[in-house]
Amino acid sequence: MLTLERTSHIQVETLLSRVGGTPLLRLSRGVENPNVRVYAKAEWFNPGGSIKDRAAMNMILDGVRSGKLVKGKTIIDATSGNTGIAYAMIGAALGYPVELVMPENVGQERRRMIEAFGASITYSDPLEGTDGSRSLVQTIVALSPDRYFYPDQYNNPANWQAHFETTGKEIFHQTDGKVTHFACGLGTTGTFVGVARCLKQVNPAIRCISVQPDAPFHGLEGLKHLSSAWIPGIYDATLVDGTEEVSTEEAYAMVKQLARREGLLVGVSSGAAAVAALRVAEKIETGVVVTVFPDSAAKYLNEQFWEK
Repeated sequence: MLTLERTSHIQVETLLSRVGGTPLLRLSRGVENPNVRVYAKAEWFNPGGSIKDRAAMNMILDGVRSGKLVKGKTIIDATSGNTGIAYAMIGAALGYPVELVMPENVGQERRRMIEAFGASITYSDPLEGTDGSRSLVQTIVALSPDRYFYPDQYNNPANWQAHFETTGKEIFHQTDGKVTHFACGLGTTGTFVGVARCLKQVNPAIRCISVQPDAPFHGLEGLKHLSSAWIPGIYDATLVDGTEEVSTEEAYAMVKQLARREGLLVGVSSGAAAVAALRVAEKIETGVVVTVFPDSAAKYLNEQFWEK
C-alpha cells in the first residue's frame, strides 16, 4: 500500500493505495456438505480490475527502490492482458511510459483498456502465446537495454512476494485462520507461489492445489499447461500438494453457472478456479477451501460461449 497523502484536514487516497484488501466471497451453491465451505477472493475489486495489480505494483515499486526504474525509462513486459492493464494503469499514475508485447489474438477489450491508459502494444505470433511474447520482449530489450525497465513477471521474485505479503495474509485473516485448502490457477505462478508460501508458513497442514488446463491447446486465458509450456523461473513445485486439471468447456460452463446461480460475473480463469475448488470440496469431509477469482467477465463478454 502506498502512503496516503493529506490535503488540509481532508485525507486523500492515491489510486494505488486501493490495491489489495479485496473481499472474500462465499460460494453459496454447489457445496452439499454443511461441514465444508468454499470461498473466493474477488480480485476485480482492485482498481485495474484484476489480481495482477498486486504483482505489477510491487514489481514497479521494487524497480524504483532498486534504482533500476528511473524517470525516462519505459516499462516493458510480456502479457496476455491483465498484467498489461495493471502496468499501463500504474505507469500512467506514476508518470512512466509503458510498452507491452501481447499475442496478436488477444481480445479487443484488453487492447482498448491498455491503449486508453496511454500504453503502446507490440504484437507477437498468436500461435506462440505468451511464451512468444516473452521471447520478443527479450529481443527488443537486448537491442536497447538502456531504454527499458523490464520487470520480467515470470522470473521476478517481487511477483510472488506481493502475494506472500498481501493475498496470502488476507486469506488467512479473512478465514480467521480456518483455511484448510487453497486452490489456484497457474499462469506466471506468482499468486500460487506467494499465497502457498505464506499459508504454509503459518500452518504447514494447509493443502495447496494447483489448477491447470487439461491440454496444451486450450481457451483458459491467463493459465498455463505447465507440462507443455515454458516453466516460469519463480515457480516452486515443492509447494504443490495436488493438481486439478480443468477443461475449457468446464470453465465456460462454470462461468455461466456462477453468473446465473451466484450472481457473480467472472472471467474464464475464475471459472476454472471454481471448478477445481468445488472438486476439492467434494473430496473432503470438513474444511474451508479458498480460491482466487482473478478478474470479472468484463473483458470476456464477446466470447462465443455466452451465446451457446
